[in-house]
Amino acid sequence: MTAPASGSAPGSVPGPAARVPAGHFDARALIDPVNPVELDAFVRAHRAANPTSVGQIIAWVFAIIALLCVVPVIGVFVMGLGYVIGGDVGIAVGGAIALLLLAGIIVGLVALVRRGIRTRNITRFRLARFAGANALTYIERIDAPPLPGMIFSNGSSRMSTDVLRGVAPRFVEFGNYQYTTSNGKQSQVHRWGYVAVKLDVPLPNIVLDALGNNTLGSSMTAAFSRTQRLSLEGDFDRFFSLYCPTGYETDALYLFTPDVMARFIDHAAQLDVEIVDDWLFLYARREVSTLDPATWAWLFGAVGALLSKLDQWARWRDDRLRLATPQPQPTPPSMAAPSPEPSHEPSPSGQPLPFAAPAGVLTPPPPGVAPPGRRLKRRSPWLVVGIIVGVVFIATAAPFAIGIFSFLFLR
Repeated sequence: MTAPASGSAPGSVPGPAARVPAGHFDARALIDPVNPVELDAFVRAHRAANPTSVGQIIAWVFAIIALLCVVPVIGVFVMGLGYVIGGDVGIAVGGAIALLLLAGIIVGLVALVRRGIRTRNITRFRLARFAGANALTYIERIDAPPLPGMIFSNGSSRMSTDVLRGVAPRFVEFGNYQYTTSNGKQSQVHRWGYVAVKLDVPLPNIVLDALGNNTLGSSMTAAFSRTQRLSLEGDFDRFFSLYCPTGYETDALYLFTPDVMARFIDHAAQLDVEIVDDWLFLYARREVSTLDPATWAWLFGAVGALLSKLDQWARWRDDRLRLATPQPQPTPPSMAAPSPEPSHEPSPSGQPLPFAAPAGVLTPPPPGVAPPGRRLKRRSPWLVVGIIVGVVFIATAAPFAIGIFSFLFLR
């Protein structure tokens, strides 16, 4: 399977054409203050490149229809309650309260929607600038990504989001992925983060199930036959369960030498790994395309460290194909072609990555954030919620207050 083309993906947003110095990892775009002018220009360019789809228009129409159906019902209920309690005066007061309630609902919904859209635009903007600063391309969304990994064929509504991709000299893709499964009664959305790396030759289908990220019933190898489980030497089995096709145990041992196993333990012990065809996939049970610089440093470092030890993988060949294919007859020496000059080109698997991996051994950041960094001090969104709750309270309590007032003073 060939790598997906990079220029025609829907939702792609080209970043600045910046050249990355060797060994330089630039995460400033993820944390620097956002320039409002640049953000507005980015949003306009994104809207021009991604016009509103029919599905989005239909969703907005249904939302407006639902609002127009619900609000009058509430208004009639409030006015009827006012009439029962206070007669004609109660109807007038109930109508005023219904209008206030409608205004409060509209203001609250508009504020929440605008806040969500702005947060999403800032996320897109930061990731696009981060991609451009690290020789990658940002793609907002890819429907049904054409990748051969096991998670990409499950369920329905398959979609990758916030994808960062490099294609030269080696294809590497980081993204968040989700798909939906249903048992007929209820549906469930499954979310993953992934890294896809194009290798140089097809390899046996091998899966490394990271034991450090398994929770009850969440092992990705639950459907595999236990007879395909292969135990490796050293501490490897403490971190991974390795599965390979029956009969390919020797090939797995050739691929996973002690130095390669050490790299996986040091850099990918919290990631599930799949080798299928000429692809290497790293799977995480959380988003990998985030605004967290530590996560990106870990992922860049992990991919760079793993590929630096995989030169021997490019030399692997399946002897079964050689035995099954008729061998050509040897050519007489007098008719043999002259031997080519020895090549001084680097091995295919030694191709550098599109991005510059940080130096040093990096580990995944632990989940969570220290208390000082968990929240910024900002104006509370509860103000809008408080207004809505207050309007609803007035709408429900005022008719009773009017009735009591009428009973005491207007008899």
